Amino acid sequence: MDVRRRPLPSSGDRLKTQKLKNTESQSLFPLYLTNALFFTLFFSVAYFLLHRWRDKIRTSIPLHVVTPAEIAAIVSLIASAVYLLGFFGVASRASLDELSDDEIILKEDSRAPGPCPAALVESSPAKAKQFPLQSCVDSLNVTEKTKISLSHKTLDRVAEEKEVPLRHKTVDSLATKELSIPLPLKTADVAGPISLSHEDEETVQAVLSGSVPSYSLESRLGDCRRAAAIRHEAVQRLTGRSLEGLPVAGFDYESILGQCCEMPIGFVQIPVGVAGPLLLDGEEYTVPMATTEGCLVASTNRGCKAIHVSGGASSALLRDGMTRAPVVRFPSAQRAAQLKFFLEDPLNFDSLAVVFNKSSRFARLQSIQCAIAGKNLYMRFRCSTGDAMGMNMVSKGVQNVLDFLQSDFPDMDVIGISGNFCSDKKAAAVNWIEGRGKSVVCEAVIKEDVVKKVLKTSVEALVELNMLKNLTGSAIAGALGGFNAHASNIVSAIYIATGQDPAQNVESSHCITMMEAVNDGKDLHISVTMPSVEVGTVGGGTQLASQSACLNLLGVKGANKESPGANSRLLATIIAGSVLAGELSLMSAIAAGQLVKSHMKYNRSSRDISKVAS
Repeated sequence: MDVRRRPLPSSGDRLKTQKLKNTESQSLFPLYLTNALFFTLFFSVAYFLLHRWRDKIRTSIPLHVVTPAEIAAIVSLIASAVYLLGFFGVASRASLDELSDDEIILKEDSRAPGPCPAALVESSPAKAKQFPLQSCVDSLNVTEKTKISLSHKTLDRVAEEKEVPLRHKTVDSLATKELSIPLPLKTADVAGPISLSHEDEETVQAVLSGSVPSYSLESRLGDCRRAAAIRHEAVQRLTGRSLEGLPVAGFDYESILGQCCEMPIGFVQIPVGVAGPLLLDGEEYTVPMATTEGCLVASTNRGCKAIHVSGGASSALLRDGMTRAPVVRFPSAQRAAQLKFFLEDPLNFDSLAVVFNKSSRFARLQSIQCAIAGKNLYMRFRCSTGDAMGMNMVSKGVQNVLDFLQSDFPDMDVIGISGNFCSDKKAAAVNWIEGRGKSVVCEAVIKEDVVKKVLKTSVEALVELNMLKNLTGSAIAGALGGFNAHASNIVSAIYIATGQDPAQNVESSHCITMMEAVNDGKDLHISVTMPSVEVGTVGGGTQLASQSACLNLLGVKGANKESPGANSRLLATIIAGSVLAGELSLMSAIAAGQLVKSHMKYNRSSRDISKVAS
């Protein structure tokens, strides 16, 4: 295989680049003192203004009435904010903006090859097909900014140097241009060895020596994918263990920067299947499920079919409110009780709600529940959070209230913003009883002939099994919220597919499954009650491309502009409906004695492993 690579920059060019970097570092040294000054000024005046405005709220003084000191503070706040935004938002891009097209190409061409193998693998011109511009440009290792700014002539020059034949079909715009390149006979494995340039190799050595912190690669290089590739290689050399099979190419690392994952070295592939259509409240939904467990999607799909032919399921949202419970300590239990009585007094709730709701235009305080342990007070705040799951939102509101209470209770010592009375990512009775997030109930009546023909069992057998397994068996086991067959299976699969926090599967899978014979014992009534489904359709992992596509499949992508919170509430009911389908199918398989047989058929690979390995 003949692989042609562009020669590395000459030593003279590298020396010139190094001198430029040294000059820039020397010129930036005096800015440390300036930055420290403006940082201190910004936070000092912000702290001063917040306290002044809080005092005005407590004393009913209009906010627009300002003193000379407050005017000076506002001017200082604006000036420092403008400076910080200008320095960190504009100056950091100045060096890149000043580069010419040729310099950008030279810089980008020294990076590791992208996922497109067109320039790396032997190909046959007879296999040529029309290939979209995006994939071809990726094969040339050109960044997103370069893709937009490079002219047609520049692209032709890059392609010529990389021996990728181009043919412009249209020249109106970069977005509508298509390039004709031969497709390779075999595609390169994206999880294969990573090719590093000389510059990247030096960075790897710097990471291994400790002179460059691994966590700072993104900010230093300005290229998230390149940082992941370098970190991937550094981890392999540091541990002496191969990461072959963990792909790096083919993922948008920009989308997770500062939001989803730190210090990435690749991504894990999880297959996504679909179950359905699920007929719920008169609407059909195709449910995406990300899982590596065989039979799960097929079983849920069978449950969806049984529900659909029986007329569908119906759901009801019982409650919608995320919680956060800080813990504070007082010198005495009596003093802690005084704050408890103050928080639970309805006359004080409106004032506390005003302070809490300032944290977000969607946050609305619903209730405060208190519990005392000696001189320690636990305050469980509940609020609505729109289409977001809401943990950050409610935490900000709680912090506002704590700051507000500090003036009236100066002896209050805030131990932690979370005291586990919330309770997040833990099996807790308070969530099972009081609920957290969305509380949902979903039900369906399955016809007798459907139970026999589709589920291959009987109504009597299902009712008896549910009583002895889900109710009595779980009670003997001392289950907390686990009165079901496998609700966690469906919740986890949908959570991963739609970008939810997988750890919140712990309390979100709290579920009690009920079954009884109705219509003179002929038909089956089945229901699932889930008091703490914690989901959102904005924020976190929901903005990633794959997860966003799954949310779009369900029709709940993003925020609902007409009715804030409607999308996340709908997602919660879809999850409950899917759990209903999964419970119905698995219980039927157990009642009919088909569980082991079906898992041996669908949960075991029939491939000849020796041939695959060879």
